[in-house]
Amino acid sequence: MTELTDGLDRVLGAKTAKALDGSLGIGNVAELLRHYPRRYARRGELTDIAGLEIGEHATVLARVEGATKKPMRQRKGSILEVTITDGQRRISCAFFGNQVWRERELRPGRTGLFAGKVTAFRTTLQLANPEYELIDPDGDESSAMDSFLAQIIPVYPAAAGVQSWTIGRAVRQVLDTLEPVDDPLPPGLRERHGLDGLHDALTQIHRPESWERLDAARERLKWDEAMAVQLIFAQRRHSAVSRPAPSCPSKPGGIAAAFDEKLPFQLTEGQRQVGEAIAADLATEHPMNRLLQGEVGSGKTIVALRAMLQAVDAGRQAAMLAPTEVLAAQHARSLREMLGELGQAGELGAADNATRITLLTGSMSAKERKQALLDTASGAAGIVVGTHALIQDHVSFADLGFVVVDEQHRFGVEQRDALRSRGADSTSPHVLVMTATPIPRTVAMTVYGDLETSSLRELPAGRSPISTSVVPVAEKPAWLDRAWRRVAEEVGKGHQAYIVCPRIGDEPPSDKSDKRPPIAVLDLAPQLADGPLKGLRIGVLHGRLPSDDKDAVMRAFAAGKVDVLVATTVIEVGVNVPNSTVMMIMDADRFGVSQLHQLRGRVGRGSVPGLCLLVTEALDGTSTRARLGAVESTLDGFELSKLDLELRREGDILGAAQSGKRSGLKLLSLLEDEAVIEQARVVAQEVVGSDPGLGEHPGLARLLADVVDADRAEFLEKS
Repeated sequence: MTELTDGLDRVLGAKTAKALDGSLGIGNVAELLRHYPRRYARRGELTDIAGLEIGEHATVLARVEGATKKPMRQRKGSILEVTITDGQRRISCAFFGNQVWRERELRPGRTGLFAGKVTAFRTTLQLANPEYELIDPDGDESSAMDSFLAQIIPVYPAAAGVQSWTIGRAVRQVLDTLEPVDDPLPPGLRERHGLDGLHDALTQIHRPESWERLDAARERLKWDEAMAVQLIFAQRRHSAVSRPAPSCPSKPGGIAAAFDEKLPFQLTEGQRQVGEAIAADLATEHPMNRLLQGEVGSGKTIVALRAMLQAVDAGRQAAMLAPTEVLAAQHARSLREMLGELGQAGELGAADNATRITLLTGSMSAKERKQALLDTASGAAGIVVGTHALIQDHVSFADLGFVVVDEQHRFGVEQRDALRSRGADSTSPHVLVMTATPIPRTVAMTVYGDLETSSLRELPAGRSPISTSVVPVAEKPAWLDRAWRRVAEEVGKGHQAYIVCPRIGDEPPSDKSDKRPPIAVLDLAPQLADGPLKGLRIGVLHGRLPSDDKDAVMRAFAAGKVDVLVATTVIEVGVNVPNSTVMMIMDADRFGVSQLHQLRGRVGRGSVPGLCLLVTEALDGTSTRARLGAVESTLDGFELSKLDLELRREGDILGAAQSGKRSGLKLLSLLEDEAVIEQARVVAQEVVGSDPGLGEHPGLARLLADVVDADRAEFLEKS
């Protein structure tokens, strides 16, 4: 008999076990049974071919429509081109060499599973040398694939060398000998919510007797994932509030009040409400952990500055962390400009109650860095601005009471944990994390579950509209020439432009992929200077430039001394040049939906409408083009954030935003399963409230290790 902890070599044999481990990282029975089918096909129904992605390993259930054989041009032999269809769209399968026996097998009308890497041949999608397994039309016992005897056919996430049908057979072999599985969920919880037992759920998810049993199995296994994640965050919240924090109450007549008096504009209602909530949190002796989200230009920086001044009034220091040195330098400049004489402590003309703003980054000169470290350690600097290098051990604060983290999606849980030890007298500083990437409520509740969430929903006043267009260069190469002329036209009107590339250009080759390397800044800039943008003043900006050079380029661009800035995503957040009216994003398909939305927010910041051009070689009919089309069609960041979530594996989001480890989120949908997430959150808080270490709930403790994996369980120790 087989148990969940058994290695697969004993159950399946060394060859299959090695293939599953090498291709998919599946090493034991539990990991195999948690490798759920990606989707299910109904016997007689074909897979929708639309939306296949170039470069992905796809498995489709399709019907052979026709086959042709032609000689190869470069060498002896022939190519057998088999066209398969789902009844709506077609994709070709290319088999190389003499394939007489395949011709006999792949007759028009035959149906089967076809698995391989999706490539592009000219402008059509193709599976090159795919593996396939045909279905016996009668479905009798002589069928080569016994899974097709069932009405519901599981299709597994597969990889080269391990096809869906191989995984299916391995799963069936394991299930046939599986011992009864101990259930981690308490019986009362299962009964209250009408949930299947774990053994039944694992059986039905792989070998469903009916669609109803399959739905019940999915519901139960979603609960496992939701409970594991919510238990993590319940433990984190419990741990956070049990730590002391430096109380920073508001001070009448202090620097914060003086700043409010000199503000040249009225705060929005949202800014006032969020400001009051933050002020109340700062006054307590428990660490604030709050997420502030708002669209570009919604006024998050003003909210953060007012909170930092409240900490300074209380005799504490505040730190502001930015994801890049370019943005850190810009934040320091803008804070100084907003504060004026209130931010000039130690300088001539400073206000009596002024504080000092210090910039600290990794690439400053030795002299500048030494002075910045001294100001930080002595307390002379009330506000310290820098990159994530600020939380490194060698940076010492006199009395750090409050930390603002800009762009939360660049800053994970491990870095937040590093902040907890930076307060004075064993206290944890209050933390405010900000993002201009709108986050759906269930994502905020699940991915950022240890944080309270506030939103600034009001649209920025005075912003010009931005229009977005996809430039499909594979199908319409002339459009690229027109795009370069459009950039030149904008510069001719006295405006400026961004050209964004996914790569710098001085990196070593990352792999042996047959995919073209992304367009690089250092390659494109000279081509433009000698070609379509000849005569224009072109600047270059990327993350590996020395700090002084980056600052000089940004200052020149802001001053209008550079017409076109060819840059990487260092300009993604915070960079504010109102005269910039057009942005071209090269290889736009290499960026995420939310990132594209962030990038285009750099244009249209003045009185002239902005234009964003998404240049791509992605073909029509692929999910990539659908993604770019969605960015083209809406400026609603919350809608795009939902789309981003739909198109990405949600487990990846949890891993990237939290520990960076492999996640166990495979079935739970952060968009569709709000009810399960909320119910699990309530249960998790009740359990952790009475049993923080889960000592009285060994099944739930085991669930954490099983669903979220050992790396995550180890990561929890840092909480």
